[in-house]
Amino acid sequence: MSSDPGRSRVLVALRVPAPPPRAFRAFTEEIGRWWQPNGLFEFRPGQPGTLRFEGDGEGRYLVEHGEDGERFEVGRVTVWEPPHRLALSWREASFAPNQQTEVPVRFDDVGADGRAETRVTVEHFGWDTIPQAHAARHGMELGVFQRRLAEWWQQLLRSVATSVDPR
Repeated sequence: MSSDPGRSRVLVALRVPAPPPRAFRAFTEEIGRWWQPNGLFEFRPGQPGTLRFEGDGEGRYLVEHGEDGERFEVGRVTVWEPPHRLALSWREASFAPNQQTEVPVRFDDVGADGRAETRVTVEHFGWDTIPQAHAARHGMELGVFQRRLAEWWQQLLRSVATSVDPR
């Protein structure tokens, strides 16, 4: 999938009080600490698990490890350029084999006056390819669904910002 500007997308950005290398590490290496499951956007039925990036470089993938011992691959990393950007495919267990969405993330240095600060920007593409009647969309019209998704990504980025130690 490509980040085609003509496709529908959710775009959320928030400033994190840390330099880009630290913000990137917090986002990727500490995802299990700040990630907050949301029943509306669960990856698979049942108890939500802990997220973790596994593997190396662009061979990495994002995995949910459930309390039930189940392991679900959420997506494969397609871009791994620390500390500036990463991108990954994103899918739920209910998706057909040919269905997925895409999540590019940027880490831009916006610090000034000696302050370390990174703008973390998350885009989520591809929900327009998932039919409204699909269980993952809960029957919602695309605009309503994407507003709810944007609210969740905002909550997640606030969680990153409040949990990151700037060092």
